[in-house]
Amino acid sequence: MPNQKTAVVLFNLGGPDSPDAVRPFLFNLFNDPAILRIPGVFRTPLAYLLARRRAKPAGEIYEILGGKSPLLENTQAQARAIEAALGDLGEVKAFIAMRYWHPMSDETAEQVRQFDPDRIVLLPLYPQFSTTTTASSEKMWFQAAKAAGLDKPTVTVCCYPTEPGFIKAAAGLIRSGIEEAGAHGKPRVLFSSHGLPKKVVQAGDPYQWQCERTAEAIVRELNVPDLDWVSCYQSRVGPLEWIGPSTDAEIERAGADGVPLVVVPIAFVSEHSETLVEIEVEYRELAHEKGVPHFVRVPTVGVEDGFVQGLARLVRQAVTGEVKMCSQAGGRICPDGFQGCPQRAGQASRGQPAAAGQTKRPLAAE
Repeated sequence: MPNQKTAVVLFNLGGPDSPDAVRPFLFNLFNDPAILRIPGVFRTPLAYLLARRRAKPAGEIYEILGGKSPLLENTQAQARAIEAALGDLGEVKAFIAMRYWHPMSDETAEQVRQFDPDRIVLLPLYPQFSTTTTASSEKMWFQAAKAAGLDKPTVTVCCYPTEPGFIKAAAGLIRSGIEEAGAHGKPRVLFSSHGLPKKVVQAGDPYQWQCERTAEAIVRELNVPDLDWVSCYQSRVGPLEWIGPSTDAEIERAGADGVPLVVVPIAFVSEHSETLVEIEVEYRELAHEKGVPHFVRVPTVGVEDGFVQGLARLVRQAVTGEVKMCSQAGGRICPDGFQGCPQRAGQASRGQPAAAGQTKRPLAAE
């Protein structure tokens, strides 16, 4: 094994690298059949229309960030950290495959083919599995790999919502936020994840269930007595009904209750527009308008050592296990009933299902 070459392909969303890239980036996003679930003959013109309509407000967001998304640079830093953590596996090279902007899967598959690895591990930078993120990226990757003539043993890490390194890294960052907010009253922690339309979850996507398990695991790790916390969702777009409660509604409720807030992005592991603008700028302004006594945004886990070491453990598990797709537990972790789970035909579910959409109010740490 130490003499073998391993390619680790990091999946991420991607983001525009210039003002001119905003509109084509949005078109790629809306033209994904996992996002707009309508026939292609209708989806493509609709994606064009949506991209044109949203280009200006999206461009204004990226202007705040210097005219482009910082996601690629942040993902590159994570790639280098993962390589350093996997020296025991021999020659390891981490590649980046973005879903909606460069470097995309076709470019990356060619780079991996030239590297000529003995094995490939597909590692999404999405801790919680969704058909709209990991599954979409994986589908695109295998199409690109086939076109590039890349035929190597490949394992996908499908999810790691409660991976111990990830949870400990997040909890470590949150503690300082709770301490800061605590000077202004008893704080409430909002575990904020990117939202999804309700119909996607109702069709069996396990994303919301996994996000709520992430929040519960962090609360247990924090071990703060009678912690006030809520699992909520941000970034709603369009007329469809989305899962909730929404983060902005929870900010308004906190203002009415007069409690300080600690907002934690738990479905994002790299800083980008949803954390640096939506949370840091827009939600901070909303909190001020609604009378929230104090507002803290907790940074993403990024290249925190615990998180990187957790990802490294997942890669080792993937290359040593006899599975084609693995979660943090090596097999299925979702309860029965989630038809979107890629392990649904695999091992029996572990534990009892909790109702999707469940949120937590003040309660003692478990």
